[in-house]
Amino acid sequence: MGDSGRRAPLTWNTWRGREPAAAFPGFGRRVLAPCGGRVIAVEHAIPDHQAHRALASVGYALGQRARVRAGWPGLAGNHVMIEHDGIIVALCHLMQDSVKVEVGQHLAPGQPVGRCGNTGNSTEPHLHLQAMDGPQPGRAAPVPITFHGQLPHNRQILDL
Repeated sequence: MGDSGRRAPLTWNTWRGREPAAAFPGFGRRVLAPCGGRVIAVEHAIPDHQAHRALASVGYALGQRARVRAGWPGLAGNHVMIEHDGIIVALCHLMQDSVKVEVGQHLAPGQPVGRCGNTGNSTEPHLHLQAMDGPQPGRAAPVPITFHGQLPHNRQILDL
């Protein structure tokens, strides 16, 4: 969210279908490790694409069959997976070539991982954070994520 409380300014491009990812305040912002652990997977070379909002996002979403067929890598885009005490934490949709960690590297909480991007199955720049009980997303079960011991509410903005 920007200072205006919006994800990005509304322009004619918002209604026409495509907007530059850089128009969104989250694009390019640092992404930090939410927990300590060992990096078990990294993808960093997928190009960022334009954002799609309003009605254009529907057409964009319907055209994502190739990403679905590609499985997890196609959906997650550039991503990092961290193993912490048997739990896998995935950080997805990262900016192309922004990932600063390598497989096998041990991270501390708050360590820079990369930058927020718009890769994979993403209509606009954002960070997809997911915790699961195994390294294969298609087989793993979700694990609840808490921030300072609490679950955030829908639409709650966390400033950590």
